[in-house]
Amino acid sequence: MNTANSSDNIDRGRRRFLGSAAMTVASAHLGIFKSANAEPKTPEGENPMATSVAPHEGTSNSKDSIRPFKIQVPEAELTELRRRIKNTEWPERETVTDATQGVQLATAQALARYWATKYDWRKCEARLNALPNFLTEIDGLDIHFIHVRSKHDNALPLIVTHGWPGSVIEQLGIIDPLTNPTAHGGSASDAFHLVIPSMPGYGFSGKPTTTGWDPARIGRAWVALMRRLGYTRFVAQGGDWGGLIVELMAEQAPAELAGIHTNFPAAVPPDVAKALRRGDPAPSSLSPEERHAYEQLTFVSAHRGYAAEMATRPQTMYGIADSPVGLAAWMLDHDAVSYLQIAQGFDGRPVGGLTPEAIVDNITLYWVTKTAISSARLYWQNKFPFFNAMDISIPIAMSIFPGEVYQAPKSWAERAYRNLIYYNRVETGGHFAAWEQPQLFSEELRAGFRSLRKSLHSVAS
Repeated sequence: MNTANSSDNIDRGRRRFLGSAAMTVASAHLGIFKSANAEPKTPEGENPMATSVAPHEGTSNSKDSIRPFKIQVPEAELTELRRRIKNTEWPERETVTDATQGVQLATAQALARYWATKYDWRKCEARLNALPNFLTEIDGLDIHFIHVRSKHDNALPLIVTHGWPGSVIEQLGIIDPLTNPTAHGGSASDAFHLVIPSMPGYGFSGKPTTTGWDPARIGRAWVALMRRLGYTRFVAQGGDWGGLIVELMAEQAPAELAGIHTNFPAAVPPDVAKALRRGDPAPSSLSPEERHAYEQLTFVSAHRGYAAEMATRPQTMYGIADSPVGLAAWMLDHDAVSYLQIAQGFDGRPVGGLTPEAIVDNITLYWVTKTAISSARLYWQNKFPFFNAMDISIPIAMSIFPGEVYQAPKSWAERAYRNLIYYNRVETGGHFAAWEQPQLFSEELRAGFRSLRKSLHSVAS
């Protein structure tokens, strides 16, 4: 993704396209966040995949303590945000009638009008605060996470990772369907205990002050987090950056990780990756489905300018840290399909969960946490190919959404993954699948892990 015709760079740009940075969440940080001193015990169920003790109960001074926390953005911050939006210096309109020059002026101005005059951050804040939010220090950095335990016995512990330009807001719609499946067309045997962290430098997590927080290190931190919560066996899910992170977790193969699910698989075979890297036309040996994926990846390589900038010069982007509308436009210009869906929302035709309110919730989260630059640094930090097949032997499930930037062919998936337990092409949904289609996404996770869940319970019994 870093350069126009390089598969490794496709990968690198893509890996880097997960970002958002987190702040140290002490009340000293502008009073935006408040953390409690005591850690509540997590209820214990009859889950054979959880330890027989509650998660660690440290004091406020112990590094491995788990601290509840609450979001409180000062009203003055929101007033200043609205002032900056209203005082935006607008450029002239694009000289084309489509989005080939980037985010169109009409879309940006519609978003700004809504943000400055109709949008209410307090609704999002209340929705987040209604969930169990926590902080814990891992490897010297505060990590924020939402932890919702199911009421159902034998629920399967699951950690879900967001991407860029996303956040935990992407996953809010899947929380109840996954933890309370009987209320959403599922059975009690489909239940999950759900952990949704903010990546380092993103949202409410801490901002790294040194280098080293790459996707592999984030994956190791997630394993440490799940251990700290008392889960001895769990599964992981991710798309976008989250997809790279969970596949690296699978390659690391910690004993606790029973399997993964991805909606953005790294399945490109080595010979195909070489052809992409050279900028070759699609090899004649490819099937029609494989050729289509090859052409999609070629397009991705040539249309990731934002990823190239964040991968090489993230600190230069002072404009998106200073201008709310600049930040919004940068975040909207992710991929062609997602941009059109988001633009439709501001034209009165929202697609699924990609409503104007939801889009602006996410942008505002980046703004109030001041994570425009810290999130971008993940692109610079990452050195792992994003799409190239890895050495993974643990069970993997995948769901292929038609609006994703590329659809991994089943032939590539079978070649890449020695233990592919689920592959399904769904009829609707795009890159932000959990956000756009939360019910369908939840059904895919239930189906993807069903066979694995049965084997885990048979072993436990």
